[in-house]
Amino acid sequence: MKKYTRSLSVLLAASALTIAGCQNGDEETANHTEADTNQAEEAVEDNEESLSYPQLKDGVGEDEVEVVMETNMGDIHLKLFPEYAPLAVENFITLSEEGYYEDVIFHRIIENFMIQGGDPTGTGMGGESAFGESFEDEFTAELAHFRGALSMANSGPNTNGSQFFIVHAGPEELMAEMFEGSGFPEETVEHYLEYGGTPHLDGGHTVFGHVIDGMDVVDAIATVDTEGPNNSTPVEDVYIESVRVLD
Repeated sequence: MKKYTRSLSVLLAASALTIAGCQNGDEETANHTEADTNQAEEAVEDNEESLSYPQLKDGVGEDEVEVVMETNMGDIHLKLFPEYAPLAVENFITLSEEGYYEDVIFHRIIENFMIQGGDPTGTGMGGESAFGESFEDEFTAELAHFRGALSMANSGPNTNGSQFFIVHAGPEELMAEMFEGSGFPEETVEHYLEYGGTPHLDGGHTVFGHVIDGMDVVDAIATVDTEGPNNSTPVEDVYIESVRVLD
């Protein structure tokens, strides 16, 4: 097994924001804490073989699941990766089939960063997993926070519930110098520089899906007017109408 370390002090400085999905009424924070930094710097084990990067492959593989997220601004098609994140995928599919996400808003929207939803209270402080309790993180170097990634929001290690986010950041937000000394595989760095994303979230949030069609809808959602203390609350509601698993 080969280990590489997510040494992200420079990358963390590139964003003053973190993704929080508070399941126990904890207040959401908009600043990186020391715990966030340590979490992002944890070593991630991976095979010595080349990574396959399933997010970047065309179509939907036999071991993948396609879903469509219907919103009041258009449809977003995603493929999910049960091979790499079985708990997160089971959780998302179960909640979707139960109608849990219907009429749930994207409560936190930050252009060139991400759009976040999945909390039925619409506050960022609620939501519950399909298992009735928080479930563990599932990290793999095969999946990264490239633009279009679907990932679990959390309020710390192993606190996954119902909230999720889709990465909006493009390549213009990244520079090669940001990755120097980071320990990222060279090919991963190349993909980040080509497609964009939020590499500082790798090792801190579970990626379990990726947009395969409808990124223009994500773009439209990410650019709606916002307000509030962190200028991340949509002025007008953007909400999910349904999430359906496609055969």
